[in-house]
Amino acid sequence: MQLREKQKVKFIYGVLEKQFRGYYKRALAQEGVTGENLMSILESRLDNVVFRLGFARTRKEARQAVSHGHITVNGRRVDIPSYRVRPGDLVAVAPKAKDLLVIKSALVSNERVSVPAWLEVDIEKLQGSVLSLPTRDQIDLDINEQLIVELYSK
Repeated sequence: MQLREKQKVKFIYGVLEKQFRGYYKRALAQEGVTGENLMSILESRLDNVVFRLGFARTRKEARQAVSHGHITVNGRRVDIPSYRVRPGDLVAVAPKAKDLLVIKSALVSNERVSVPAWLEVDIEKLQGSVLSLPTRDQIDLDINEQLIVELYSK
């Protein structure tokens, strides 16, 4: 069960084992509950934030948009999907990418999807801001992160 839960989380966020282990070590070093810290770290990845803001239909599509340079953070182009956003960061679609069909279709299909409380989005300007890091109750995925912590603490 523990391994299955870890594999599920790795698949959802598109993270490989080595990177996931690094996230776990970082979560372990932080103060607080390790499982909640791990989920907060995964949720604050740039590709996930782009997906949550509605600029992409899937996390894989968001990852591709980021790596192709279509996303800016605080006005600077960032092409690293694992980039961790911080509270106060402004995530926007790059000016050259505003007319891309992929982003326009994602916005149309994501109109009815609600943006999490830790993010704020302005659809007209194609930008969103990170209000705070997500807490566990703000992450709506059906994941038992305690099983992952138990697996790694063996």
